[in-house]
Amino acid sequence: MATPERRTFLLDFEKPLAELEGRIQQIRELAEENGVDVSEEIRQLEVRANQLRQEIFSTLTPYQRLQLARHPRRPSTLDYIQAITDEWMELHGDRGGYDDPALVGGMARIGGIPAVILGHQKGRDTKDNVTRNFGMASPGGYRKAMRLMDHANRFGMPIFTFIDTPGAWAGVEAEHQGQGEAIAYNLREMFRLDVPIISTVIGEGGSGGALGIGVGDRLLMFEHAVYTVATPEACAAILWKDASKAPRAAEALKITSWDLKNLGILDEILPEPLGGAHSNPLQAASSLKEALLKNLDELSTLTSQERRELRYQKFRRIGVFAEVPA
Repeated sequence: MATPERRTFLLDFEKPLAELEGRIQQIRELAEENGVDVSEEIRQLEVRANQLRQEIFSTLTPYQRLQLARHPRRPSTLDYIQAITDEWMELHGDRGGYDDPALVGGMARIGGIPAVILGHQKGRDTKDNVTRNFGMASPGGYRKAMRLMDHANRFGMPIFTFIDTPGAWAGVEAEHQGQGEAIAYNLREMFRLDVPIISTVIGEGGSGGALGIGVGDRLLMFEHAVYTVATPEACAAILWKDASKAPRAAEALKITSWDLKNLGILDEILPEPLGGAHSNPLQAASSLKEALLKNLDELSTLTSQERRELRYQKFRRIGVFAEVPA
């Protein structure tokens, strides 16, 4: 049965499964109290629970995947860093007077290989989310990220970026500090870097906030993560003046990993544990580490000039279309 903490974050489509698991636990407790053997009945119910879990998570709609990507218990950048690195030292500041807690980064050793890792960082609760600005980075965050990427380039270390943000901070102060320029600068500068860059969407990839650290040689994405030009809620409010039509917008925006794979934008889908990454974070982290090292091994066989050219061509191909005669 789900713990009280997990029940608090129960998603609507998970409720039938939680109810069935609750019944199994009640039957097990009653059987123990009365000394009755109901092992066969419990086994049958557990089989049914596994079938239901498979049915639920294999038929999720795009909007349900978005809810899963936003799950408060979903592993964050720092969670994955802790799980996959041998050593980690966080670095702070953009050398311009700011240190954005919504975008973290530093030097690490993964599989014995020195690297720079950076990514968006959401909070675990309301207080932490306020501190982290809900993972919405400010201009200082993107400048800090670029400073760390320049450091990696200077010393020949690969760069791993983890994307998990609803979008860049859209406040007036962010505009005063040059939000658009900071993101645009990163987009341009990441194309010139000599070292391998592997970007992974670990949760919610939103708009320019995601792209600000998303220009790479390879784009990986967890199975239930999403990547979108605008949140479905914002899209629905713009198109239909009704944010409640977000599920319809999610369908049209093609935000899921499978959609992006079919469109040729995504290079690899990383499988998640049944129930989502939050149901077994260590298993999710193991899949992530294996994929990062495999892709890094492949990219390391290329020269820096070859990687830059492939990176350029990869993004040039995005959005290419052909007109079909009427």
